[in-house]
Amino acid sequence: MKNILKYLLILPVIFTLSCNKYTDIVPTGALLVQSTQDFYDLVSLPNRGYPINNFQYLVDDMWMKESNVIGINKNIDIINFTFDEAESRTDRLTSSSFYNQAYKYINRWNTIISLVDDSKGDASLKALAKAEAKIFRAYDHFLLVNTYAKSYDPATAATDGGICLMEKYDLEAVPVKSTVKDAYDLIQRDIDEAIPFLQVQPVDVYHPGLAYAWAFKAKVHLFRREYAQAREAAIKSLSYNDKLFDMVEYTKQGGPTVLLVPAANNPEVLSHQYMTGYTEMSFGYQYIISPELRTLFGTNDARFNLFFNTTNASFLDIGSGTAYHSVAYTRFFYPTVGMKIPETFLILAEAYARENKLTDAIATLNKLRVKRITSGTVNLAVPATIKETMDLVINERRKELLFGFNRFFDLKRFNTEADYAKTVIRKFPLVNKTVPQQTYTLKPNSRLYIIPFAQDVMKKNLALTLNTDEIINYR
Repeated sequence: MKNILKYLLILPVIFTLSCNKYTDIVPTGALLVQSTQDFYDLVSLPNRGYPINNFQYLVDDMWMKESNVIGINKNIDIINFTFDEAESRTDRLTSSSFYNQAYKYINRWNTIISLVDDSKGDASLKALAKAEAKIFRAYDHFLLVNTYAKSYDPATAATDGGICLMEKYDLEAVPVKSTVKDAYDLIQRDIDEAIPFLQVQPVDVYHPGLAYAWAFKAKVHLFRREYAQAREAAIKSLSYNDKLFDMVEYTKQGGPTVLLVPAANNPEVLSHQYMTGYTEMSFGYQYIISPELRTLFGTNDARFNLFFNTTNASFLDIGSGTAYHSVAYTRFFYPTVGMKIPETFLILAEAYARENKLTDAIATLNKLRVKRITSGTVNLAVPATIKETMDLVINERRKELLFGFNRFFDLKRFNTEADYAKTVIRKFPLVNKTVPQQTYTLKPNSRLYIIPFAQDVMKKNLALTLNTDEIINYR
């Protein structure tokens, strides 16, 4: 293994790795990695993307323009949008950009973790490089297990089928599928091993710092229903960074048409990652929110009023009650799949609510709402029950954590609890009168919530099995 330290080629990986050995000859396109600083620099990966197209419409918050559904041959978007369990998703998922990207990143992190100790450089920088790579490896495994497996359920996680875990850089490895519990155990171990070596202020926005690490730790505990640990980790994260962007004041200043807030100027961002790339919100017309979410925002929420359009007939159906994101990334950087400080507040609020600390939960929500609600009821009253408080937390999560993975993951985890499970009902079309309106239903236990592994992955790892009851007809 040490022989590859002189010249290292960072390659995309789709589950089984080539058995070819690296040599001391520099291949075309190789990346020179010799020193500890070189390995540390590998952690920085601008424009890191996680496409959500395999599941973006399996939620109650997103919508499709009617002309993109009516009269169009079925594709994965239409199957998901109409909650169609009769159609074969596996026939259409010949490959998955999200899956392949996530494992390519994991291969990158494993390269650093496995090889940096043999490089020439300062021991403390080696430890920092490994720690940052472990946090990112944990994050990628977290995204994968929550997409391709059941949500974590303490009663079944030890037997629920998970994902393949990649824990080291090994050209000859043939990964074996884990359970959901195995995946979460690795994720938590990576986080806990990384935190003691991370910095309060990372070298740049593409390196993880302690506020991000503790926020992510809080999120993992929340998903595992370890609420006391989630609360403690969220408080720790906020002790490093609790800055919220004041959208109420921003509204008074004229918003994104007057005052630009590029990525470097948004103090809420804990990790710069994207669905497709840093320019993605320049194409915000692709992200139409549902009438249900539009109604949930109300009329005095800056999160809606600053960034959404309801009147452009080119990008939405007038009369449908929908809206689309209309502000370019150059005018306001809108985080989608990375973590941001408002999520830490929301994790803390939920942890308090779960522990029946309802006053603390609502006080935490109100710290966020005072920066978001421009008039009317800003401070919420404390409800009488955990369920009522949780409903308020869930509503704030829907309004704050738009696009990306969050609502999809939330529906999955809440659906494992009777009090919070939701049957999503979608009536469509809302405007077109030439076709009959139909009602589409997504039940809490629908197999659609588990995305099947794509065909290219299954072909390369014959030991890998689906976590749904679908059948693959290989193309």
